[in-house]
Amino acid sequence: MTAGLGGVRGYGTRRSWLDRTAVLRRFDWTLIGAVFVLAFVGALLVRSATYDGLIEQGKDPEGYFKRQLLNLPIGFALGCMVALLDYRLLRAYAPILYGVASVGLVAVLSPLGETINGSHSWIVLGGGFQVQPSEFAKVGLVVLLAMILQEPRDGEVGPGVRDILLALVLAGIPAALIMLQPDLGTTLVFIAVLLGMLAVSGVRKRWLFGLVGGGLAAAFSVFFFGLLKPYQVARFTAFIDPSADPRGAGYNAQQARIAVGSGGFSGKGLFNGEQTAGHFVPEQQTDFIFTVAGEELGFLGSVVIVGLLGVVLWRGLRIAVQAADMFGTLVAAGVVCWLGFQTFENVGMTLGIMPITGLPLPFVSYGGSATFANLIALGLLQAVHLRCRPVD
Repeated sequence: MTAGLGGVRGYGTRRSWLDRTAVLRRFDWTLIGAVFVLAFVGALLVRSATYDGLIEQGKDPEGYFKRQLLNLPIGFALGCMVALLDYRLLRAYAPILYGVASVGLVAVLSPLGETINGSHSWIVLGGGFQVQPSEFAKVGLVVLLAMILQEPRDGEVGPGVRDILLALVLAGIPAALIMLQPDLGTTLVFIAVLLGMLAVSGVRKRWLFGLVGGGLAAAFSVFFFGLLKPYQVARFTAFIDPSADPRGAGYNAQQARIAVGSGGFSGKGLFNGEQTAGHFVPEQQTDFIFTVAGEELGFLGSVVIVGLLGVVLWRGLRIAVQAADMFGTLVAAGVVCWLGFQTFENVGMTLGIMPITGLPLPFVSYGGSATFANLIALGLLQAVHLRCRPVD
């Protein structure tokens, strides 16, 4: 009897171990590998962007680098926990995630919020730690929209009118709160996610054309009636005509292009960028991290970074296509729209083909909240992938 029980225990232990290794084998390691390389290269670029400046301030020159090295394992751990969850259970918790994110956005506008770099988007926790709720609101929005748009009503090919209107209203609430901070870049990410997920859900084309037309009209109205902050108007003016104010609003865009162009084909070498060391471009560890890559790694290194981000988007689209249900497809598509738009905007504003909006480069730029949110998004993709349809 004892031997028999021992055999059962041994078999159960072995079976449990095999189950765990089977899960590990089913992870999309190409996706994980691309993100890991991006994060590693990003940490080195953060060090290069901040080292000399911190020395001049009499601070630890490795301060930002060390904090990013702390952010990354925490972020990967959060992503791993999300990946191991059954993503289908998120449907039940989507309203809670959305509600918590919205409360965070309201808290930012209260006396708890702090203004950093001209944007009232932060809650300072003390001890050098701060959180940006708008980053986590992206996760809440993706999951909530997927829940609303996942199943057509009776007789409908795609989401019904009520579902579409509900999605618009619920996406509009956090977007309005973010605009009050003001954070135009994150608001644009919300719009990109909403339009992308509506398109994937199968809404009629007239809805998409109508929403795009309405959005353009609203943008014109905001600009015409002076609802943008002066610095935001100056950024758009500099985008349209960089020579209009080369020492003011156009300075950042001009210096960014100089830094990228100075790297040539192969770059000046990691930690050897003169433009980077001279702090000619502000916020190089966050919004303008791509200028460090352009100068120090050159065209070749920049292409590798963009290529790795392309791999992330490709694997995300592949996961969306192979998802076991529409909810999984929409979650994966929402993440791809989020990361894809943010990548295009960040690289584009560095090269002068998009206005400066202050969006970090996914998986590369410095930041706690952004890093955690991006790696949670990676976890969502892995969660959908682990339960996708088998491919013949």
